[in-house]
Amino acid sequence: MAQRVTVAEAAAGSKRTSRLRVAVRLRPCVGEQEEKGEGPCVRGLGPQSLEVVNWRNATETLQYQFDVFHGDQATQQEVFLSSVKPVLPHVLNGQNASVFAYGPTGAGKTHTMLGSQEQPGIIPRAVREVFHLVRAQESKQDGWDYSVGMSYLEIYNEKVLDLLSPGSQDLPIREDKDRNILIPGLTHTTLSSFSDFHTHFVPASLNRTTASTKLNQRSSRSHAILLIKVVKSQIGPPHRQQTGKLYLVDLAGSEDNRRTGNKGIRLKESGAINLSLFTLSKVVDSLNAGGSVRIPYRDSKLTRLLQDSLGGSAHSVMITNIAPEYRYYFDTFTALNFAAKSKTIVNKPFVRETVSVPIIAGKRPREDREVQAPSEPQNKRHKDGKSVPHERSSPSCQPHSPPESSVLDRLLALEKLMMGSPERERLNLLKTVAQSRKEIQELKEKQKELESKANMLNKNSAGETEGRLPGNEPLFKSDLLPLHRKHSTAAKPKKQQAVVTPLQVSQVQPLQQCAVVCKPSLSLCKKRRKDHGKVSEGKENGGVDPVCDVDMDWQSHLDSSLLEQSRHKILHTLNTGSLKDLKMLQLIGDKKAKLILGWREINGLFTKVEDLQKIEGITAKRFSSFIKANILSSVGK
Repeated sequence: MAQRVTVAEAAAGSKRTSRLRVAVRLRPCVGEQEEKGEGPCVRGLGPQSLEVVNWRNATETLQYQFDVFHGDQATQQEVFLSSVKPVLPHVLNGQNASVFAYGPTGAGKTHTMLGSQEQPGIIPRAVREVFHLVRAQESKQDGWDYSVGMSYLEIYNEKVLDLLSPGSQDLPIREDKDRNILIPGLTHTTLSSFSDFHTHFVPASLNRTTASTKLNQRSSRSHAILLIKVVKSQIGPPHRQQTGKLYLVDLAGSEDNRRTGNKGIRLKESGAINLSLFTLSKVVDSLNAGGSVRIPYRDSKLTRLLQDSLGGSAHSVMITNIAPEYRYYFDTFTALNFAAKSKTIVNKPFVRETVSVPIIAGKRPREDREVQAPSEPQNKRHKDGKSVPHERSSPSCQPHSPPESSVLDRLLALEKLMMGSPERERLNLLKTVAQSRKEIQELKEKQKELESKANMLNKNSAGETEGRLPGNEPLFKSDLLPLHRKHSTAAKPKKQQAVVTPLQVSQVQPLQQCAVVCKPSLSLCKKRRKDHGKVSEGKENGGVDPVCDVDMDWQSHLDSSLLEQSRHKILHTLNTGSLKDLKMLQLIGDKKAKLILGWREINGLFTKVEDLQKIEGITAKRFSSFIKANILSSVGK
């Protein structure tokens, strides 16, 4: 089972956030100088700041502050060391990292990410550094094994294409139960060294769609995404496994078709590129807005794949490439504004870890006990001469169920094995559930015993109306044998409750004055009405059914002090009980318990139990049922 472990969980116990780091790289001037000789429109002010000419007023400049600013003389090595290398160790610790280049067409994004043979870009340098970190960790021999793999894809005209498998069709984008983005059918190649990566990456890069425009001789017509996956596996128990992913993204540049001269298929490609970049800008605006604003990740396949990098759980770095020429001024101005908005995005990284639970050695003896279990009913046949079903035996004679105790033993053994692991809380919950089921089973057995005694008393009362059985024998004696459960083929009411006090009466008492309170079922009441006939017009006897007067006048059978004590206990629970305590009351569910808490916060404490009728949905009839059920339940305890 995958477990989310926050970065600072072990150290500080609080969630750690990681802000999106933004670096700006200014490329050198290329081609002939402009006829006006106005010079560059962008100038660096320091290692983190720059200024650009204000297009509204040429005498003014606009200043920007970023995490890093790389001037036109910065090398590929400087860009990698200051912006990319710090986030790579997180990948070996089960976290995600993302580096993507953004900017207008012709600003040098592909050169920054890929570079050349003489000046390698970020992608080859980052992969080489990942293998260097893996070799350094393996040399420590700390009980972990590492494996590295790669996948390479492009988004061309809103289609996801596998660059490692050129003949593939449009691939779907899915999300698993842990909200991780995945692409079914995408080729994943295991790598053993950097040379192995170079062997696969170079041919795949040639499969990427490029074309020539007026602004760029080799313009990227698609977004390219390289995925480096590092799996860190623990050799010994508990066999933990951490998975880290590194996304290296080369975005296609935004284009002004009036200056690029795109037509036909080039025009369609630029439309798809600009649409995906516009959706990327909307995602950034939504993240900055905060609150319950919908974030349109699903509006574009690019933003869907960058969901983890923008507002997700990755350590992200955005390298914004800009051009110094005046003809790129508005593209540069737009790119700088987008970068300024993006640097306020906050991600919440966590460790992606799985733990494989080994098979417990104590499970085999349980199977042996299950094989020997059928021998117990055979012993009962030899002793009694007939088979006795297990569920019909006396509840007081039933021992604790071996499967339940076996479950507890296995849970305790698993807890000792996994102590201190993320599974500990789940095991404690399982142990609590097993104990609760055991208590529920005991309560059910006790309820069945009480119901059987109540049914016997009901049959005796029907045979003798004045408290004597046929033969002039007293109804209750001090030397009565324990009541045995009698089997009945009739369906039992599901919610019958009965409370029986110890039978120590030495003389005959009327049945109505006995310390036995039973709740006659509705079917029994209807049956007695048929035997006694219908009551004429329901008013001659005050509108009360003489057969069911025991149910209507149940309070007269209880001692006044006991009745008052029960009402005081209910009132105390209503005034001081928590949500869990209120739900323990009869006929009070989760909704009614919340209404009681709300009423108590607004109006104060209940002065008497009858104030419960002031709550919405509790009528006089429902209140009467509530009082009866809770008092009888209290007496039964």
